[in-house]
Amino acid sequence: MITLTNVHKSFGPKHVLQGVDLTIDKGTSMVIIGGSGTGKSVMLKSVLGLVTPDSGEITVGGNNVQSGDRDAFLARFGMLFQGGALFDSLPVWQNVSFRLLRGALKRPHKEAREIAIEKLRRVGLTPETADLYPSELSGGMQKRVGLARAIAAEPEIIFFDEPTTGLDPIMSGVINELIREIVVEMGATAMTITHDMSSVRAIADNIAMLHDGVIKWTGPVKDMDDSKDPYLEQFIHGRAEGPIEAVR
Repeated sequence: MITLTNVHKSFGPKHVLQGVDLTIDKGTSMVIIGGSGTGKSVMLKSVLGLVTPDSGEITVGGNNVQSGDRDAFLARFGMLFQGGALFDSLPVWQNVSFRLLRGALKRPHKEAREIAIEKLRRVGLTPETADLYPSELSGGMQKRVGLARAIAAEPEIIFFDEPTTGLDPIMSGVINELIREIVVEMGATAMTITHDMSSVRAIADNIAMLHDGVIKWTGPVKDMDDSKDPYLEQFIHGRAEGPIEAVR
């Protein structure tokens, strides 16, 4: 579904991606791990076509991400943003159905609201939540609303950017379970960026370790603990000593 072939991207003198090669099969869940500033977000934005690589190729469904109808291309994606990114001035149901109220996916208000309530139920929120505003919700509820919005238009591909950031361990576990269930139910292709190893184990079919602008290791999550890769082992065990230099 998604392929990156020898992708390079620099910002001035800073070389962020330095030959990324990665394949994400249709209907699978890939989790990208790596330290802060290693280029995970740049890679995600490049797949969406929001950042143009200096060289290399990225395809989605066999088509280059920089070609074709942008609206049709972006309609294939759902996104759960790290900070929730809810619109404070809109009630919850309008946040969830934001894409359904405008553009190519536009639906009548009544239908959009019904879909929003259905998706809120799917993430464990009651219909009464629909008319609340984001400021009236807890952090965990806001994250669920963001997840409901990500799946509202039944996307083929869903991106999750640090889905458990700022949540306590119990709520993180709830969100991880919801993500896994929803991805499996929808048969969606998922790409997740996270530092949370509990999320990795709960969400991933496969993982990829990004460091120094390249994929150092990729494979099934079940092989992660026996990888023998020094970069991956240092990261998953949180060791100060190893090939990854800690910023002091």
